[in-house]
Amino acid sequence: MYMTEATAYFQYGSDTALVNGEYTDVFSLLGMHPSSDGKGLIVRCLIPGALAIDVISTKDGRKVASLEQVDEQGLFAGKMGRRVKPFAYELRVQYPLCEQILNDPYQYDSLLNSQDVFLFNEGSQLQSYRFQGANWRQHQGIKGIHFCVWAPNAKKVALIGDFNLWDAKRHIMRFHPASGLWDIFLVDVEPEQHYKFAITDAYGNTVVKSDPYAVSMQPSPHNASKIPTSMQYEWQDAEWLIDRSQQDNHQQPMSIYEVHLASWRRAGVDGQNYTDYPQLINQLVPYVKEMGFTHLQLMPISEFPFDGSWGYQPVGLYAPTYRFGDANGLKAFIDACHQQDIAVLLDWVPAHFPRDPHGLVRFDGSYLYEHQDPRKGEHPDWDTLIYNYGRAEVRSFLYSNAHYWLDEFHFDGLRLDAVSSMLYLDYSRKADQWVPNEFGGRENLQAIQFLQELNARMYQCFPGINMIAEESTAWPGVTQPTDHNGLGFGFKWNMGWMNDTLRYIGCDPLYRRFHHGELTFSLVYAFTEQFILSLSHDEVVHGKGSLLHKIPGDDWQKFATLRAYLGFMWSHPGKKLLFMGNEFAQRNEWNHNQSLDWHLLEFAPHQGIQDWVRDLNHCYLQTPALYECDHQSEGFAWLDCNNADNNILVYCRYAKNAEQHAIIVVNMSPQVHHGFRVGVPSTDNYQEVLNSDHAHYGGSHVINEGPCIAQSTAWQGMENSIVITVPPLGCTVLLPESLSHSE
Repeated sequence: MYMTEATAYFQYGSDTALVNGEYTDVFSLLGMHPSSDGKGLIVRCLIPGALAIDVISTKDGRKVASLEQVDEQGLFAGKMGRRVKPFAYELRVQYPLCEQILNDPYQYDSLLNSQDVFLFNEGSQLQSYRFQGANWRQHQGIKGIHFCVWAPNAKKVALIGDFNLWDAKRHIMRFHPASGLWDIFLVDVEPEQHYKFAITDAYGNTVVKSDPYAVSMQPSPHNASKIPTSMQYEWQDAEWLIDRSQQDNHQQPMSIYEVHLASWRRAGVDGQNYTDYPQLINQLVPYVKEMGFTHLQLMPISEFPFDGSWGYQPVGLYAPTYRFGDANGLKAFIDACHQQDIAVLLDWVPAHFPRDPHGLVRFDGSYLYEHQDPRKGEHPDWDTLIYNYGRAEVRSFLYSNAHYWLDEFHFDGLRLDAVSSMLYLDYSRKADQWVPNEFGGRENLQAIQFLQELNARMYQCFPGINMIAEESTAWPGVTQPTDHNGLGFGFKWNMGWMNDTLRYIGCDPLYRRFHHGELTFSLVYAFTEQFILSLSHDEVVHGKGSLLHKIPGDDWQKFATLRAYLGFMWSHPGKKLLFMGNEFAQRNEWNHNQSLDWHLLEFAPHQGIQDWVRDLNHCYLQTPALYECDHQSEGFAWLDCNNADNNILVYCRYAKNAEQHAIIVVNMSPQVHHGFRVGVPSTDNYQEVLNSDHAHYGGSHVINEGPCIAQSTAWQGMENSIVITVPPLGCTVLLPESLSHSE
């Protein structure tokens, strides 16, 4: 081939390396560059399959030059005549069967901001999703997508997708060695097109990875990332967000309905279709409102390939799952909840990630997001990998993901899964399977620091949200402020209460007196943390059976016990969480592959449970004594916690104004007690406002119809008392008559 100035630059093997996809610093070769004498410009491009290429000035649409073919595999180059100043251009490409106008990505400088990159590498970046992944940007007056990915140990990263026929030679990205980031700006792309990164490691091996920051993903088995839509959702919840920021959540009612969206209620004739966001807006939102729940908690909805993981093994941490619609559909759903005064919490998984080959595992050929040492990096229980919290960029990735869901989707809080597994280096490990920290201890100091920083930052950025820990041990200070050496969570699930009380109701009433402490022990530590009493999905899977199934006896006893138990839960200090289906006593264990058994509501006992939960919620919302002092010992007083022989508990709940109080009597035996005396703190008469044994709920209708007259007889540490009838396997809530009338 005739040697020209345009082609001479490729000698000494650079042309061969480029067309073979082996040359990394492609931006130094391709695109527009000064000629060797500094008196002109040269354009070079690599477009396999092209027959001829002309350079067209974007400004006036005129042809500036025709490039000559340097290599038959699609390498072209040419001098721009007498032009000496760089200009915006396009490439008119002639193929055997068509002609196409392309915008050359190698003419653009990097769009990365040095401050953003610094914070990312420092480990303090909260919005790395705004410059990593695929983001629509205006650059030099042209709209396109800025692609960026962190792969510091890669030899080469190529962007592949629908827009370049998945050819790894077409769009090799620009490497920034100081930060480990690779980026490229593409104009010739469209929303919903699929893409991935072809990453060549230091040893020359190439793997194809989905984008860790993808905001939309293709379903399994292809799992490609998708270019986002440029359409912005117009929120209508500004007033909600203002009100949220001014609330003290610990003094507000919180009754959480935990939902697995894929199985709450299926759609379609055969019930096999997922219910999408518009359907959920029309069905789930009114249901939650009518049932009186204040919060809706969604089990993980970050993209996950395996349905059986329930979302707890996410691969696309930034991508709302395709199963129910797109990102704007999710935003509309959350917006609709806010219009109905329903807060929405997201189950979030920063403790581990799966080994799916298109995901984070050995992302750039090295142990990037995970630890290299399996004693630190592998989860023995779930065969997953543990994030390396000591790596700054990994922390930025996770901080930014939390920020993303709270900022972009207006979630009202995050419930962190498996926090215990993050805190302990020896979690679920044998003696020789873990590595002590620098002081020889079992505490994961890097994870602790990560959690403290996460909570402090999220509460600062989003006042009024809830950060909730699923922490199953007695780790001290989970809900203590970080400046008091706590982890900084707002709430912690009370797993001890759940385990003790479920074990108690699983006993035959005849033997419950020997287990009485399992009902009362929670009050020993109830005010050491800010607790949520949780009956979650974990209690009704893996052979554990439904709540109803756990209770011995005939159906009448099962339903009566469950009603009394839920009444105990709603009147016990602490916020509430109930998994879907439990509110109408689903008989079967939860199955993630099918709808809840809504047909059970055709039967009176199940309808009675649902009505009871609804009335519990509405009473709870209207009675400050049941929520205002959840986390203060002054808000609770035992009247009788020692009546083990009769399986009876009697206690009083106080609001901040002690005159606002409630008396609760729980009887976990089938025995009726007439003329039962209860101490009360007021001279007011009392009115029964809830009784789980009412016929309406399916009970035997042992109720207290009229006012319970206050007497000056001292009892149970109180100067006054009332006499009531205690229903069998029942929960009774009584209020001072003046309050019961006003509420």
